[in-house]
Amino acid sequence: MTPAIQWYPGHIAKAEKALIEQLKRVDVVLEVRDARIPLATRHPRIDHWVGSKEHILVINRVDMIPSAARTAWETWLRAQGETPYFTDAQQGKGVAGIAKAAQTAGTSMNQRRRDRGMRPRAVRAVVIGFPNVGKSALINRLLKKKVVESARKPGVTRQLRWIRIADDLELLDAPGILPAQLKDQKAALRLAICDDIGQAAYDNQRIAADFVELFKALDSRSQAVPYLAALSDRYSLPVAQLTGESYLQQMAAVRYQGDRERAARSLLRDYRVGHLGHLPLEWPA
Repeated sequence: MTPAIQWYPGHIAKAEKALIEQLKRVDVVLEVRDARIPLATRHPRIDHWVGSKEHILVINRVDMIPSAARTAWETWLRAQGETPYFTDAQQGKGVAGIAKAAQTAGTSMNQRRRDRGMRPRAVRAVVIGFPNVGKSALINRLLKKKVVESARKPGVTRQLRWIRIADDLELLDAPGILPAQLKDQKAALRLAICDDIGQAAYDNQRIAADFVELFKALDSRSQAVPYLAALSDRYSLPVAQLTGESYLQQMAAVRYQGDRERAARSLLRDYRVGHLGHLPLEWPA
């Protein structure tokens, strides 16, 4: 039996405990998801954490999906009663709208304070999301300078800290928070492919083979997006009737002297950096 993909290191458990404590002080929750997998990067406890607070949904890495996917997700999310803000935090696109939404939320919060005879104060917002969805890059863009470590790998931010964005806005930077148990293993596979979970959680060769199978399933569903053509064009190796395992084996034989591990790492890296094109791993139902 294939081992399940699970990753819940000590720093995440500790950070989740600290986050729950700090949420009492927070007015606005900025939830960041990965545009390639907006459902897999939705934490099952997000509704509980948001409660009656203002909720701003950020779909980051919009540069890594085609415009058709963005339109489809925007339509679907709005039908669910959510207002998504699409961003490319690396380049700063869409970030100004996030700051404006947080400050607008703060205006109504301070009006309620005045109505109760209290003095206005800075809005307190928290940035929540899975590891490696771009939270730190988003914070650096909001601040217009690099104040938090940012890298395209999970587990860079290790502890919570408050950062003043402006006189009227304070931001709590939190490490990526995963569920203690990844019950949906299809979602866990997508997290692994997108590098939104620590590499200790999975075997590269298994994930690469499953990645090819996922591309085959997506290609049959979405005629407009060339999933299998992306593999053929990149590696000069058509998928045809091959299984994911066979494809990885052939790729290793043709390009890497039979080294399956190198082939698997190359396949996953090429997807993660965009060499295979702008290909989402999820579409709205």
